[in-house]
Amino acid sequence: MSTLNLPHNHHQETADYLENMPQTTEFQAASDVFKLLGDTSRIRIFWLLCHCEECVINISSIVEMSSPAVSHHLRLLKTSGLIVSRREGKEMYYKAADTPTAQLLHETIEQMIHLACPFRKEENHVEH
Repeated sequence: MSTLNLPHNHHQETADYLENMPQTTEFQAASDVFKLLGDTSRIRIFWLLCHCEECVINISSIVEMSSPAVSHHLRLLKTSGLIVSRREGKEMYYKAADTPTAQLLHETIEQMIHLACPFRKEENHVEH
């Protein structure tokens, strides 16, 4: 392990952390998720799908967007692994993926806008 020489070494802890700092490419997954959720419509759709499974037509009605626009957002969310889908006959149904990333984002969104999820256990919810 090489020693990192900072121009101003004010705190040894900084150099210690930088020695173990992941490469820029390792931050790409987090960056991609933040870019994806940089759109209000996608956040609303994702939040909705954290609470229920729905079809495109109903999602379109709920978020007051056209079906093609909703389908575009759903495609991006699905490609990122934040939502999953299933087919029933001709209808596709979408819901949030049961992954640690999707759960963390759900909780983060709700904390940021001060919502209490009606489906989360009370002992896990932090009041603001």
